[in-house]
Amino acid sequence: MAVNSDRREFLKVGGAALAATVVSRSATSYASILGANDRVRVGVVGCGDRMKQALIPSFQQHAKELNFEFVAVSDIWNRRRDEGAAFVQKMSGSPVVAVRNNDELYARKDIDAVLIATADFQHAQHGIEAVKAGRDAYVEKPTAHKMEDARNFLAAVKQTGKIVQVGTQRRSTPSYQRAYEYIKSGKFGDIVMVEMTWNVNQPGRWRRPDVVPLLKEQDTDWKRYLLNYPYEPFDARKYLEFRLFWPYSSGIPDQWLVHQIDTVHWFSGYPHPRSVVANGGNYLWHDGRKNWDTMTAVFDYGPEDDLTKGFQVQYSSRFTNSAGGVKELYYSNGGMLDMDKQRVTPEGGLSAKSAAEMKMPANELASFSLSENVQKAETSANTGADPETSANMRNWMECVRSRKTPNASIEAGYSHSVALCMNIAAIQTGQKVTFNDKTQQVMVGGKVYA
Repeated sequence: MAVNSDRREFLKVGGAALAATVVSRSATSYASILGANDRVRVGVVGCGDRMKQALIPSFQQHAKELNFEFVAVSDIWNRRRDEGAAFVQKMSGSPVVAVRNNDELYARKDIDAVLIATADFQHAQHGIEAVKAGRDAYVEKPTAHKMEDARNFLAAVKQTGKIVQVGTQRRSTPSYQRAYEYIKSGKFGDIVMVEMTWNVNQPGRWRRPDVVPLLKEQDTDWKRYLLNYPYEPFDARKYLEFRLFWPYSSGIPDQWLVHQIDTVHWFSGYPHPRSVVANGGNYLWHDGRKNWDTMTAVFDYGPEDDLTKGFQVQYSSRFTNSAGGVKELYYSNGGMLDMDKQRVTPEGGLSAKSAAEMKMPANELASFSLSENVQKAETSANTGADPETSANMRNWMECVRSRKTPNASIEAGYSHSVALCMNIAAIQTGQKVTFNDKTQQVMVGGKVYA
């Protein structure tokens, strides 16, 4: 498990970078606590498929009970803005205003919090906008795929004391919570290896051929879409199929890796890998995409000052064959924790007899289930209001009222961002990537990776 000094160093975020953030957070939070009868008014930032298919339905499942309501939709594309406002109004049964951008949204006095589901590269900056405007936020993952954005988002949340939930919903899922408690109890033993896969056979995944022709430059705000990224001419594919094109997304790591690597940080206590290497390519789907259709990455975790301790995470993902599906297998010397089957078993573990013969301590595990109803990971693009997302949304809504730290906190989002940025650097350089805790920088060949 990670030593406390490592975690303290990590959360300093380069010392000076967050020195100014030790604002009176408790006082700020206390002043923000809502009364039980105060309605929380929420705005939507980015009303695309993920927002409409999963986040809004999940929100609506709890809105009446917890006294939340939608009041506005912000989207820079006029089609999505108008259709989104109509959709939310139909779902909620209450009037909803459509606004052209986030400046107009935050100029309104009737917005207490926002749901953010924009393009991958926009999450951190849209999250920063929200908290600096005094709003709590539910922000889809990944938190950030550039370290500067990750550091700035973490600092902004610390400075403002706002409630931010990251869209890594495993942290609000009962079977994962039970797995965490079991590992934390020490009964599982030290993690010695983790194997993870996310395999699909979906040539059209993240392609939007039906929608791309509908988007015209005059109907949106391309410069606002790019935020602080270098200008390039308008491209409807990069707007709507952003997951296929760097720097708007890294594809597999941005979309799938962060969900699974987040559980590694949670279960192990390590805030980031010691090193990452990666390989892959576009081996089959030659449709203009730049991000890989196949990737294998290896992550090394453990204390920086003791390389004899730790474990390896082997991560593989492909679009070209779905065999193996989604797997998360944790191994100890005593057996295996299988998050796909949501079971702990002694499979592969050292038996008591073998341990005795070698005069070693035994940790043979007993089989048991982590869940009464095993739910397979959803690999389709439309997960709907799945129980995990619904639980994560409810946790955020409850924390907006209580001012408690949500399950998928900004610190968790920062950790998965570090692993993500290291993975991207490994993809782009083909080299072994490390991380400097003191400077909070991704390192390649002893130099800061930009």
